[in-house]
Amino acid sequence: MNTASIITTPESLAPKNPTPVSEIVAALKRVQPLQGMEEFEYEWLATHGTERFAEPGETIFREGDPANEMTIMLKGEVHVRREHGGPAAFWVGRSGNISGLLPYSRMKTYGGHGYAVVKTWGLQYPKSIFPEMIAAVPSMTQRCVSVLLDRVREITRMEQQTEKLNALGKLAGNLAHELNNPASAAQRASSGLLDELHVYGHEKFRLGSLCLKDEHLAIVRKWQDSVSEHAKEYRGKTADIAAREDQLSAWMREHSVGEPWRITPEFAEAGVTPAQLDPLTEFLDADAIAVVLTQFASSLRARNMAEAMVDSTARIFDLIRAIKDYSYMDQAPIQEIDIPQGLENTLTMLQSRLQHVEIERRYAPELPHISAYASELNQVWMALLENALDAIADRGKITLSVQVSGDMLLIEVWDNGPGIAPELQDRIFEPFFTTKAPGLGLGLGLDTVQRTIRKHRGYVRVQSEPGATCFQIRLPIEQLQAY
Repeated sequence: MNTASIITTPESLAPKNPTPVSEIVAALKRVQPLQGMEEFEYEWLATHGTERFAEPGETIFREGDPANEMTIMLKGEVHVRREHGGPAAFWVGRSGNISGLLPYSRMKTYGGHGYAVVKTWGLQYPKSIFPEMIAAVPSMTQRCVSVLLDRVREITRMEQQTEKLNALGKLAGNLAHELNNPASAAQRASSGLLDELHVYGHEKFRLGSLCLKDEHLAIVRKWQDSVSEHAKEYRGKTADIAAREDQLSAWMREHSVGEPWRITPEFAEAGVTPAQLDPLTEFLDADAIAVVLTQFASSLRARNMAEAMVDSTARIFDLIRAIKDYSYMDQAPIQEIDIPQGLENTLTMLQSRLQHVEIERRYAPELPHISAYASELNQVWMALLENALDAIADRGKITLSVQVSGDMLLIEVWDNGPGIAPELQDRIFEPFFTTKAPGLGLGLGLDTVQRTIRKHRGYVRVQSEPGATCFQIRLPIEQLQAY
């Protein structure tokens, strides 16, 4: 890959026995960027370049060293690593590359630590000889510019790939977190349910051993049905549970009901009051009351566990549906899409970061669907929402707005973070420009947003002040000419 200087070495690497010019010319003719040159041009390069050799494992240059020479690799292979990591942390330079400081290049220092992996042979040309080289070999201008363009394209491709991998890693982490919670809850509930079914069966046997009269059994069933209906209405209300437990415990001690700690928690959560227990005292003694209440408490526990399993598995299925909708699996690239639904699917992917975030939705009714590359637009929503969450540090407010504006859909993503400095607002869509700390962003997220929106014949802009930053996106409703 032509992204760094390949050979720049101390004088100790110069050969004791220079290679014949004819052999150097033959090697230069195998360098792809130099093919098609005149014979005298090859000879000029062969006679004006300084030969350098390196043995396997030998350091060629170090990260941060000044870059003052152009190198043509004639033989061998050099590996380059960024000692401080980061994107594009490793690449390979092979024979046939023109690298290092090229004419018209703004390269100042080497971007990594280079070392030879096999015997390496190359020609070096100091910066001072560039004007003479361009005059003697005019085609080197076009050839060097072509190498520079290839270098930029390759770096951009690698950085974009790294950005995608980082985004995929974040998405996988969010999903793992989101799936872990309901899966763990379902596992706990199923394990507890198996144990509770044994308890419930035993208590049912004890209830049967009381040999209650039919009319008394009917009263017990009616009482249980009444309490169950009351529990459904009371579900989710946690106020005064501790006080209710104390009241139920006092009632059971008063009526000599043993082991109240096995009964009161479920009854308190179901909203049962001591007054609801009084009808049982009219035809049951203390031991029978204990059996009826213990059996019913066991049934409440089993029901709660089963409901927890249903809720957890439903959450898992909702996540799977959201993943499928987000990625538009098994569907054509261009879809008739619902923008608010796409935003909601993206929020589902980010659920683990929304615990302390208020989401306000301003979706206009009866919004039209648009034809678009659905998965690419979802990447736009992901980038904008992640930026908003980063701005508010996962604590604050995000507002999502979708409405019709003329013949376009207007989508707005607001956050109440500190805002973007005015002098930076014109640069945030530039590739590789980022306001985040080193290692936290590559500066390609908003560049991807802009390119995707332009691909859909839309527009994106930002307006920001402290406490109110808004990214506005306009997409044409009629996309007939967009593709």
